[in-house]
Amino acid sequence: MKKKVIIDCDPGIDDSLALILALNSPELEIVGITTVSGNVKADQGAKNALKVLKIMNREDIPVYIGEEVPLERELITAQDTHGEDGLGETNYEEADVKINYGGVDFILENSRKGDISVIALGPLTNLAKAIERDEEGFNMINEIVSMGGAFRSHGNCSQVAEFNYWVDPHGVKEVFDRSKVPFSMVGLDVTREIILTPNLIELIKQIGGDIANFIVDITRFYVDFHWNQERTLGCVINDPLAVAYFIDRTLCDGFTSYLDIVTDGKAIGQTLVDVGNFYRKEHNGRILTKVDSKRFMKMFLERIFPESKNDIAIVLNNSKYGVN
Repeated sequence: MKKKVIIDCDPGIDDSLALILALNSPELEIVGITTVSGNVKADQGAKNALKVLKIMNREDIPVYIGEEVPLERELITAQDTHGEDGLGETNYEEADVKINYGGVDFILENSRKGDISVIALGPLTNLAKAIERDEEGFNMINEIVSMGGAFRSHGNCSQVAEFNYWVDPHGVKEVFDRSKVPFSMVGLDVTREIILTPNLIELIKQIGGDIANFIVDITRFYVDFHWNQERTLGCVINDPLAVAYFIDRTLCDGFTSYLDIVTDGKAIGQTLVDVGNFYRKEHNGRILTKVDSKRFMKMFLERIFPESKNDIAIVLNNSKYGVN
């Protein structure tokens, strides 16, 4: 049976790739997309989500703009990473579809109906606002899978913090402290293993078509950023792993623990994983620590380009292409 999901995101290059994967996954019924400020402001994120839906011929899925600023911090976006338009300075034509407002209300309306999960690909501001407005209704959500945080891996926007949780650590804390919903943290420990290498990008380019061209176009800026920032050849695509894990739990492994987060000072945004059980508190999340990156990439590529399975297999199974 299909799982009903709301995708809460801040598109964003890797968010867009995650949306493409989700839209090509028959296990999912995407009830709607809500946007939050993070990589870009929430309104720009909504425009980008609609661009993806237009390319995928899925403009039937509603998009709702959510919270435009974090709970307490001043908003800091990541347009140095994703481009001013959030899609690598590609400036694709906007979709001629109405954008809705009230992302938090949309989440709560669906949570009260029951049988809904949330894949959260950005800061957790929308979820924090939802739990503040209606804790009982919020806790009717089946499950939350969140791309964010870090356990043993170093940060990607400070020495210790992952970007999504750093943008709004107070929102994360609200969810950690008040949510009773099963929660999975798909953090940098596993997403850093998901690299779209130059060979894979060339494969996508050779496959061709509108979707392939879109992916190649938007990731060019991302590739340049990753090289200049950390000498990664290719680009880390964090968010698609959260979608893939929601569909197939065997892709990753981890453990449950009590989760907390630093909300001020130099370590703001650092995820605190009580692996030693020092707090003696009930576990409130599952932390992923291992991923089968090759099997993920097979899933990602084959779902988006099912007609090219043979070519995908040739590249993934040939060690000379340097694919993990």
